[in-house]
Amino acid sequence: MTWTLSRSLDEFHTHAGAFLAAHPAENTVLLTVANRLTVSGLDAFGGPPLFGWWRGSPAGPVEAAVLQTPPYEPRLSVMPAAAAVELAVELAGFAATEAGAVGASEAAGVAGVTGISGGAEAVRAFAAAWAAATGAGHAVRVEQRLYRLGELTDPPRPPAGRGRPASPADRELVIRWYEEFGVEAEIEMPNIPRAVDDRIAAGVLHLWEDGGRPVSLAGNSPVVAGMSRIGPVYTPAELRGHGYATAVTATASAAALTQGATEVLLYTDLANPTSNSIYQQIGYLPVEDCLIVDFQS
Repeated sequence: MTWTLSRSLDEFHTHAGAFLAAHPAENTVLLTVANRLTVSGLDAFGGPPLFGWWRGSPAGPVEAAVLQTPPYEPRLSVMPAAAAVELAVELAGFAATEAGAVGASEAAGVAGVTGISGGAEAVRAFAAAWAAATGAGHAVRVEQRLYRLGELTDPPRPPAGRGRPASPADRELVIRWYEEFGVEAEIEMPNIPRAVDDRIAAGVLHLWEDGGRPVSLAGNSPVVAGMSRIGPVYTPAELRGHGYATAVTATASAAALTQGATEVLLYTDLANPTSNSIYQQIGYLPVEDCLIVDFQS
């Protein structure tokens, strides 16, 4: 059983691509991030990415993968617990090696592992092994639930207005809403103008208008391996409570289906009962629980 770590996106596609595509729901984040790196370049998220894949036997198929785009924590694919444990040990050694090669402060931005995210079982296994290998403590930052769209239905209480694609004329508004979303969700979002420009050009950002004024935003990722994921979804605080987020999510979901998605997915924060309720009202069904864990020195 062995992990291979690489800085090559081409190698990652060659070795792990078929495995990721075979499990598009559970591997949605890795699929969309790898696609963004392919389209926009390896600097799309910040620091140089790290890729990895795992085989249960030397000649066997790939059964697990990992992708890290600093400053974000590594993201785990669906994987056996044994693979998660081995990865923690492997990454601890890899980080130590790069620290010696480029200096500890630089290594923090190259191979620093300050947390881990993915399916709950794999994350727990990784975190326990990381703690054993490094002595670091760990704490859950976010508990998430992954949902898959069953049959898309209209919101039970449709708001006034209509959905439409975001256009270049909406750029400054959308950038501001992305920034507000990142602050509220406590998510670091580098290169927001570039991300907004790319997504408007691809036709995967959507607005809900009421009275001719944009009031809510939802995006869907480009279709990869038959999968598209909804996000971000954002309504300014002063405009909430009218059903706009539900309606614009339905708009983005319908767009993903039109663009060829056979699986439409989204994540919710389990600490937010409202979001976990409203998405089920338009046809989303739970798939799995996921965790984002922070490590503490």
